[in-house]
Amino acid sequence: MGPAVQAEGAGAQRLDERGIQVVRQKVKNFAQLTVAGSRQDGKPCPPFKIIILDEADSMTGPAQAALRRTMEKESRTTRFCLICNYISRIIEPLTSRCSKFRFKPLANQIQEERLLDICEKESLKYSKESIAALVTVSEGDLRKAITFLQSAARLNMDREITESAIIEIAGVVPPKMIDGLLQICLSGTFEKLEVAVRNMVDEGYAATQILGQLHEAVIEHDLSDKQKSVITEKMAVVSKCLSDGADEYLQMLSLCSVIMQQASQHN
Repeated sequence: MGPAVQAEGAGAQRLDERGIQVVRQKVKNFAQLTVAGSRQDGKPCPPFKIIILDEADSMTGPAQAALRRTMEKESRTTRFCLICNYISRIIEPLTSRCSKFRFKPLANQIQEERLLDICEKESLKYSKESIAALVTVSEGDLRKAITFLQSAARLNMDREITESAIIEIAGVVPPKMIDGLLQICLSGTFEKLEVAVRNMVDEGYAATQILGQLHEAVIEHDLSDKQKSVITEKMAVVSKCLSDGADEYLQMLSLCSVIMQQASQHN
């Protein structure tokens, strides 16, 4: 965006700016303003204003309904840009009035280049492993990666940012623990499996996080498509039970038991 467009733009990004009063006051009042003026090069400004609403999917239902009316009335002089993570949370009358642009997660190389650039400009000490860990745990979300990097920099101060620090900040389960759990499922005993699952849950790792990382490990492992299908179907059931408030230890033990059963058939 150029300076002229930025000058005409407005955003409601704070978490408390999600209610209907914001739409009725700030957004509506700004949308009703007349566009005037010229750019620095003397050319006239565009005949419209731009209102950018970040995290629009967090807006309440009444606020979205009020926004729809404002969009209809001020369409000649104002353009609206709604940024959201889940388009399903935007009401249909709004989505039907917008052109949709979906952005894929950033490639690992692009993220890595940007993170290295930030580290250089901020004079941060880092290792190759820590940058690789940032790229992995952020899953294509550069904003998340930068947030983790910022937290790690504050905690480590003048020390080098390590891979273990990134993993701890991100709240992910260390890959060695996931690999160890999977190996017990594939070739261990049920008694060892009980201990491993109990230790992992007692460490404070969220069952949903374990589930997600275990899913990736199973998909990459040398199992047949049929066995992977059975295991992932069980993962879906466990995910639903966890969202309903089921016991994390029992659900993870149930899932690992299915993996153990499928692995025994494979052997």
